Amino acid sequence: MTTKTLFQSMLVFFLCILNGNAQELLTLKDAVQIALENNYEIKIAKNELKIDESNVTPGNAGMLPSATASITNNNSIQNLSQTRADGTVNSLDNAKNNSLTYGVSLGWTIFDGLRMFAMRDQLQELQKLGENQLKLTIITKISDVQVAYFDLVQQQQQLIALDSTLVISNQRVSLAHNRFTIGKASKLEVLNAQVDINTDKVSLLRQKERYINAKILLNQILARDITLDFKVADNFIMEQQLDFTELKSLAEQQNPQVAALIISKKVAELELKKIKSGRYPTVRLNTGYNFSDSESSLGFTTQSAARGFNYGFTAALNLFDGFAQKRNEKIANLQIDNSSILIEQQNLELNAQLATAYQTYVTNLELIELEEKNEAIAKQNLNITLDKFRIGTITTLEFRTAQLNYVNATVRYSNAQFQAKLSEITLRELAGTITL
Repeated sequence: MTTKTLFQSMLVFFLCILNGNAQELLTLKDAVQIALENNYEIKIAKNELKIDESNVTPGNAGMLPSATASITNNNSIQNLSQTRADGTVNSLDNAKNNSLTYGVSLGWTIFDGLRMFAMRDQLQELQKLGENQLKLTIITKISDVQVAYFDLVQQQQQLIALDSTLVISNQRVSLAHNRFTIGKASKLEVLNAQVDINTDKVSLLRQKERYINAKILLNQILARDITLDFKVADNFIMEQQLDFTELKSLAEQQNPQVAALIISKKVAELELKKIKSGRYPTVRLNTGYNFSDSESSLGFTTQSAARGFNYGFTAALNLFDGFAQKRNEKIANLQIDNSSILIEQQNLELNAQLATAYQTYVTNLELIELEEKNEAIAKQNLNITLDKFRIGTITTLEFRTAQLNYVNATVRYSNAQFQAKLSEITLRELAGTITL
C-alpha cells in the first residue's frame, strides 16, 4: 500500500472520529430520565397505580349509603268478571288498569360484621401493592437502561480498538509492499499482510453491526426513534466497592419482590377478616319517599293515589349455608400460610442471588486489575514489535501475534469492566437501591 493510500485511510479514520464527536452525547443520567418519561411499561404501571388509588374510597368499601330513584308504570287491558258476595255479577270487556309508582329510596348498611373496614384496609394495601409494582417496574427499567448503556460503551470501546488495529494493519501492508519493491521481502509477505487486513476489516464490520444493534436496543428501551444517532461515554464509571453485609440488610428491607409478597400476605389476612364477617348479622336501614297513582275500570275503587315516607330496617344472620363459611375460612387461612411460605422462599432465593452476584462482582473487580495490566503490557509489546517490524528484525507472524494479542487484551479489558458493571447493577437492583 502506498503512502498516499495510507494517508487516505488514516484521514477517513479521523473523520469518523470527528463525526462521532459531532453526535449528541447521551449521558447515563439522561438515558434513565428519558426512559422514566417514555417507557411504555412504566406508563402502564403508573396508570395501574392510578386505578388502585381511585379504588380507595369509603363508597367502594361499602361504608356509604346508597340512594336510588325509580319509576314503575304498569298498564293492562283485560276482560273482567267479578262476582260479589251478594251474588251480583259485574263484567266489563277491555277494562283498563293503570298504575304508576315513583320515588326515591335510601339504604345504608350500618353493620356487616366489620367487613367494610376490612375492605377499606384491603383497598389501601392493594394501593401499596400498586406503588410497589411501579417501583419494581422503574427499578427494572433503570437496570435495563444501565445494562444497555454500558453494553454500548463496551461495543464502542471495542470498535475503537479494531479501528486502531486496522490502521496498524494498513501500515503493515504498506511496509510489506515497500520491502517487496526493494527486494527485501517475498510476495508471500505482501499476500499475508493483505489477508490479515481483510480479516481485520471483517472483524470491524461485525463490530460495527454489534455497535449499531446495541444503539437500536437502547433507543427501543428509551421508547424513542430507533434510528436516532448518538454517542455514549468513553469509559466505565465504577462505584466504590460494595459491602455485602450492607447490601443484604438493604435487600431484606426494600427489595420490591419481597415487599410485594409481604403486602400480599396482608391482603390475604384482610380477606380472612372479610370472610369472618359472615358470622355476624347484617343490619341495614331503609327509607324513602314514594308517589303512587292507580286507575281501574272495574271494582269498588276506580282510582287511588298515595304519597309519603317509608322507613325501617333489615337485619339478617346466616344460620346455615352448607358449611360454606367454615370452608371459606379454611381456604383463607391456607392462603395466608402460602403467603408466609412464599416470603421465606423469596428471602432464601434473594440471599442466594446476592451471594452469587457478590462473588461474581468481586471476581470481576480482580479481573479488571489483571486485564488492565495485560492491556498495558500488550500495548507496550505491540509498540516494540512494530518498531522491530519496520526495521525487519522480526517476522510477519511475530508481528501479527503481537497485534492480535493487543486487540484481544483490549477486548478482554473492556469486557471485564462491562461484566463488573453488570454485577454492580445486579447487586443494586436486588438491594432495591439502584438510582439514576
